[in-house]
Amino acid sequence: MQFSAAQIALLINGKTEGDANVTVGSFGKIEEAGAGQLAFLANPKYEEYLYTTGASIVIVNESLELKQPVAATVIRVADAYTAFASLLTKYQEIEAQQLTGIQEPAYIASTAKVGEKVFIGAFAYLAEGVILGNNVKIHPQVYLGKNVRIGDNSVLHPGVKIYHDCVVGKNVTIHAGTVIGGDGFGFAPQADGTFKKVPQIGNVEIEDFVEIGSNATIDRATMGSTIIRRGAKLDNLIQIAHNVEVGHHTVIAAQAGISGSTKIGSGVMIGGQAGLVGHLQIADGARINAQSGVTKSIKSAGGAVTGTPAYDYTSALRSQAIARSLPEMERRLKELEEQMRQLLAEKV
Repeated sequence: MQFSAAQIALLINGKTEGDANVTVGSFGKIEEAGAGQLAFLANPKYEEYLYTTGASIVIVNESLELKQPVAATVIRVADAYTAFASLLTKYQEIEAQQLTGIQEPAYIASTAKVGEKVFIGAFAYLAEGVILGNNVKIHPQVYLGKNVRIGDNSVLHPGVKIYHDCVVGKNVTIHAGTVIGGDGFGFAPQADGTFKKVPQIGNVEIEDFVEIGSNATIDRATMGSTIIRRGAKLDNLIQIAHNVEVGHHTVIAAQAGISGSTKIGSGVMIGGQAGLVGHLQIADGARINAQSGVTKSIKSAGGAVTGTPAYDYTSALRSQAIARSLPEMERRLKELEEQMRQLLAEKV
């Protein structure tokens, strides 16, 4: 697909400088792009490449003052990074529109309901009572259990598995290998030292505009629902346990683990490899640093913690700074002890 600078500027509400008729058919990094490609400049560290790039079109911030002539056509926008992201989203949408129809072999139960302009890839399995909205894309080897519902415009990439009765909202993206609705980790200790499984009869509900990375696992609730609220973004390799609630527009980085029944507020940021124990309350806007071990609720909105066990971010940094000074403090303490010993000896 080819797009002119004028067409692109119209899509991202930008203004062109240079040849508005020049066309591009792909994207490239500003330091590597060639003719026929589009690049963007948002980080000032890369400005030098603007004057040497082979790209045909470059998106830049409208506030940028050029220091040298630029061979490429420039499109000025309020925020180059956001504009480029919007453009890539539109490009993906155009590509996705070309995916329609049902590939063979695929199993679709007679009681399943499929909306308009749906794509179902080869070896997909849709069990009894499955409902797909309009423009849903089900890639190959996806499994949808009994009574699963998928909202309009959602995309399930290859190998996604969604167990029975789970609900996925509109405009949701779930990447390859993720499992939604597996049993929560519920086992009752017995007097003889064994464990009796507690049936997990709830489900998982994923609201609109959520994105979940590859190989994440979100367990079904023991009773009720495990809930991922609207706009939340989950990275790869994340574990969400039973009855957890993740708030609106919360982001969780890779390899984080959330234990059962913990409630995470809106706008929370959780760093990679962080671990949260069960039954916590995490306030709106909280910040949890990477590799933190959170054992207590965060009750103050916007609070930040780090470390294992995690505690106040600023206090933790001060403690770390003091810890680095311990060898010098020990040396000075020994000197003081020696001075005190000498003074006491002189008095005797």
